Amino acid sequence: MNKYRVLLTALLTIGFLFFGATTTWAADPIPGINVTVGSAEGTAGASNTVTILLMLTVLSLAPSILILMTCFTRIVIVLGFVRTSLGTQQMPPNQVIIGLALFMTFFIMSPTISEINQTAVQPYLQGQVAQTEALQKAALPLKKFMWAHTRPKDLKLFLDYAKAPTPKGYEDTPLTALVPAFAISELKTAMQMGFMIFIPFLVIDMIISSTLMAMGMMMLPPMMISLPFKILLFILVDGWYLVVKSLLLSFNT
Repeated sequence: MNKYRVLLTALLTIGFLFFGATTTWAADPIPGINVTVGSAEGTAGASNTVTILLMLTVLSLAPSILILMTCFTRIVIVLGFVRTSLGTQQMPPNQVIIGLALFMTFFIMSPTISEINQTAVQPYLQGQVAQTEALQKAALPLKKFMWAHTRPKDLKLFLDYAKAPTPKGYEDTPLTALVPAFAISELKTAMQMGFMIFIPFLVIDMIISSTLMAMGMMMLPPMMISLPFKILLFILVDGWYLVVKSLLLSFNT
């Protein structure tokens, strides 16, 4: 009960301080807000309504766009493999891995984002192009990025299933086939990089396990002995630098 009383007292104190500090603002008349429910009058109202709906749709699809149409998938999977191969359980935490993956994604995708801003966003905001044309221009830089990192075999899989003609370039490739092809290509590349990361740590585990077996220490978990050696090896070779450098170079092709 004492905890709840302390919490309630703190909340009331903050409330009084807030309202006391805003007495001058509260003394002014509050502006009225009118909400009209009904059909929009004229084409301007309809256009604004469509624009708001499109913005809400883009915001709701933003996580999917970030995961499936950028380099985020490869980065976060490789960083997860690093943590798993080290055997450090939840170190570094998920928040650190996802945060690092996000900032690396923004860094790698910055040329693509700048091109989208110059060719689609700014002309649309200035009224030089329509919404449909702006969306088409915004999709081209993303298509170019995904096309460069998509295996032809994966793209052919979805094109053959949809019975679509073979595109001449990324401009003619439909997003419905390019996005899943890019996603599975990224998964395969991330798995390959993760396998290469696992090998040195697997060798350490095998050496420690064989040594303990030869010494008759079968009751001692090999993980307790190999974990410090794996962390030491990772630090000595500057592992985070090498992993991040490999990820950056993998998108530099």
